[in-house]
Amino acid sequence: MKKNWLLSVITFFVFAFLIGPLVIISITSFEPGSVLRFPPEGFSFNWYENIFKVSMFLETFKISILVSLAGNLMALILGIPAAYALSRYDFKGKQLLNAVFISPVLIPGIVLGFTFLRYIIVSYGIPVYAGLFIGHTIIMLPFIIRVISSSLSNFDFSIEEAALSLGAGPIQTFFRIVLPNIRSGIIAAVLIAFLESFNNVDISVFMTGPGFSTLPIQMLTYVENYFDPTIAAISVLLMILTAGMMFLIERLMGIAYFTKR
Repeated sequence: MKKNWLLSVITFFVFAFLIGPLVIISITSFEPGSVLRFPPEGFSFNWYENIFKVSMFLETFKISILVSLAGNLMALILGIPAAYALSRYDFKGKQLLNAVFISPVLIPGIVLGFTFLRYIIVSYGIPVYAGLFIGHTIIMLPFIIRVISSSLSNFDFSIEEAALSLGAGPIQTFFRIVLPNIRSGIIAAVLIAFLESFNNVDISVFMTGPGFSTLPIQMLTYVENYFDPTIAAISVLLMILTAGMMFLIERLMGIAYFTKR
């Protein structure tokens, strides 16, 4: 009983440590005054309305959406064949190739961002938008490969072999047999990669420039000049967006997919 009581207390403080800041930010977003404070002196939706009045938030939101969607599409084009090959075949250098695909997750974001800046933007003179697209594609690729590989691990490849033996071509089999059976995994991979890209700061801060920024970077810039609850209001909306997408991911695949391998 004593151990259970101690474990309950520790669990409570861990959850309080993790959730407490989110609760505080959510409450302060309703502050009616022009200064961010806790506890708030009243209740108002003024700062939620202010989000849509500040043009730079709307513009950077569009940029974040476009970069995330475009990078996600390219990561899918590269990641689905890579995940299929890694799951379906055994070949020399497979473990090394898998490590290369996963490496963007293991390398610190600041190091990766500076590397992208040095070799993509500076050395090759690639435009900022194209460089941001490349950088976000690279950071999304490991999530695409990881989740789709987990989905393929539950796929019975004997179904594919049966389709081939009945006369279907490899490409036809892939699109009509394999992809429909891992559809939920692909959708979950897209959602996870989108969240990683949309909320990214450490890579984007190196890849953006004057007049061209993503929403998280614009939020940082705003905080440097203003101390009103607008950023708290945006944070609440982003938390709702993230929670909703994570709920969809859980409904599509379940936690077991991500802890199995």
